[in-house]
Amino acid sequence: MTEVNRRRFLQLAGATTAFTALSSSIQRAAALPANHRTGSIEDVEHIVVLMQENRSFDHYFGTLRGVRGFGDPRSVTQNNKSVWHQSNGTKDILPFHPDADDLGLAFIQDLPHGWADTHSAVDNGKYDKWVPAKGSTTMAYLNRDDIPFHYALADAFTVCDAYHCSFMGSTDPNRYYMWTGYTGNDGQGGGPVLGNDEAGYSWTTYPERLEKAGVSWKIYQDVGDGLDAAGGWGWIQDAYRGNYGDNSLLYFKQYQNAKPGDPLYDKARTGTDATRGEGFFDQLKADVKAGELPQISWVVAPEAFTEHPNWPANYGAWYVSQVLDALTADPKVWAKTAVFITYDENDGFFDHLIPPFPPASAAQGKSTVDPSLDLFKGDASHAAGAYGLGQRVPMIVVSPWSKGGYVCSETLDHTSIIRFMEARFGVHEPNISPWRRAISGDLTAAFDFSRKDTKPVALPGTDGYRPPDRNRHPDYVPTPPANPSLPRQERGSRPTRPLKYAPVVDGALDASAGKFTLTFASGAHAGAVFLVTSNNRADGPWSYTTEAGKSVSDTWNSAYSGGAYDLTVHGPNGFLRTFQGPGKVAGPEVTARPHGDDIELTLTNRGSGTVKLTLADGYGGRTRTFTVRAGATVRHVVHLGHSHRWYDVTVTSDADRTFLRRFAGHVENGEPGVSDPAIITE
Repeated sequence: MTEVNRRRFLQLAGATTAFTALSSSIQRAAALPANHRTGSIEDVEHIVVLMQENRSFDHYFGTLRGVRGFGDPRSVTQNNKSVWHQSNGTKDILPFHPDADDLGLAFIQDLPHGWADTHSAVDNGKYDKWVPAKGSTTMAYLNRDDIPFHYALADAFTVCDAYHCSFMGSTDPNRYYMWTGYTGNDGQGGGPVLGNDEAGYSWTTYPERLEKAGVSWKIYQDVGDGLDAAGGWGWIQDAYRGNYGDNSLLYFKQYQNAKPGDPLYDKARTGTDATRGEGFFDQLKADVKAGELPQISWVVAPEAFTEHPNWPANYGAWYVSQVLDALTADPKVWAKTAVFITYDENDGFFDHLIPPFPPASAAQGKSTVDPSLDLFKGDASHAAGAYGLGQRVPMIVVSPWSKGGYVCSETLDHTSIIRFMEARFGVHEPNISPWRRAISGDLTAAFDFSRKDTKPVALPGTDGYRPPDRNRHPDYVPTPPANPSLPRQERGSRPTRPLKYAPVVDGALDASAGKFTLTFASGAHAGAVFLVTSNNRADGPWSYTTEAGKSVSDTWNSAYSGGAYDLTVHGPNGFLRTFQGPGKVAGPEVTARPHGDDIELTLTNRGSGTVKLTLADGYGGRTRTFTVRAGATVRHVVHLGHSHRWYDVTVTSDADRTFLRRFAGHVENGEPGVSDPAIITE
């Protein structure tokens, strides 16, 4: 790929004319429209997955415009402390940009990222032990100047800002979720696997199901010049050759025992051979040009290019650009190809969005779907805890149908990749648990199979990121600033993909008993997890899962919180509800419901006297005060035309200064929108 090609890279956001500066293959790819034969997922004929290593979403994209990053107006606060403030025992450390030249090429230190330290950081949802568990580097982040290629990809295609790794821990279990739908959670085939044990397993993998169904598949990896004599299922100790052990299929006995001629041997080991002078991408490019790219492919990078700390992020940028160059070698193939670029786990890097997790007991929440397959009971080596979801990691959907710089905010995890394959080719994966199927999407929301091509977007060059030597350099350990402050996010919004959520959470006070009840529902078409936090109770947070079309309720006794309730609910795509007030005094209640493109509030006074309720619009709308007599109800529609269907309304009462209701989120109506204007920062 020439310097010009890398600088302009495909013009993949959708050129309709030729670009003479580009090579012939990329020129054709840029000029060719997407496959629109059916206007549906059936137009995808090739799915390619490139799973890199160990970066969190905030670590890479916290400053990216228009995503839920450092400008999040509804980040979690527990016990009156923001999630951004992570204490080292002496002082708080906030996200910080390390003071280093050319940070994208720095060998930033690797951090702890196993089961024990990750569960310690998450602290049963309190999310307050990141620095003690991971070290201060956990709060370090990169920005557009450091990793311009990654940011340009996100700007040209679709970035997912609610995509989570599947498992709170290390690489192998997360890759098992990606390749098999779980990590042996039910104890079959040598599971469950909670670390990088690589002991040899035997449960059924998704490629085996594809093979049985007649769907073509292949693993592309570099096999280098150091294959072991036992048949090449191990990985070689050379950071610039081999597969770094990231072809996790090769830890399964059925692949280890396979012989040449067996699909589990031949298709799981496709690669180049350094002894024949082949490059990393020759076989992939050859298959594209020959019209032999399988229906489903996975690409596995050598260690130095995986982006795993302490290896530089921009070594990975060079590798990703080469993979995309190979995939566009034939524009007719590219017009039918969808690429998922993601990361197996977050290393030890902080991400501020507390991941959805199932309740382990009635004291920690409720679920309308059985979560048992997502809860580890504990053993001699590992404490009990939820398998996941894990922290957010970057996911960029690169395809002719995902162009335009969109953001998709549907809750997703690694099993969503399999579910996209299910949706396209009809091969079911029974290992995916009912709980994950209820709350994680299938990635189809990141695509628009009906839209026309958009104008070109230039991408920066990556020639300068090719490793200058074959050395692994010492760790760069950044020092947090003496006077921390929350980073600022890039100014601007981005178009959003439509979502199926229609979440509702209602509160109801039983003043005679001093109890407050919340009822949760996620809508008719999508399930969700709701996290409840409190600023006057220490026994939370609590987790609630509702399947599509179902609801669940729970009750808090204000006798355990000083005679008052203070509960905040966080749901998908910035959904938030706050309920504060006295526990034994009857008074007003407010509910919120979508009303077309707007939100309708119903104000009911259950008290004995008249109250004045004041509504304040956080998006700059008009403040209104309503007089509500005892026993009366008032309805008011908050118009959202000025905020692209986003809302953030607080309601206070003149009768009690402790009373507060806050309603925030987005009204989904099946149409594209604009990312949350409240996270646009100057």
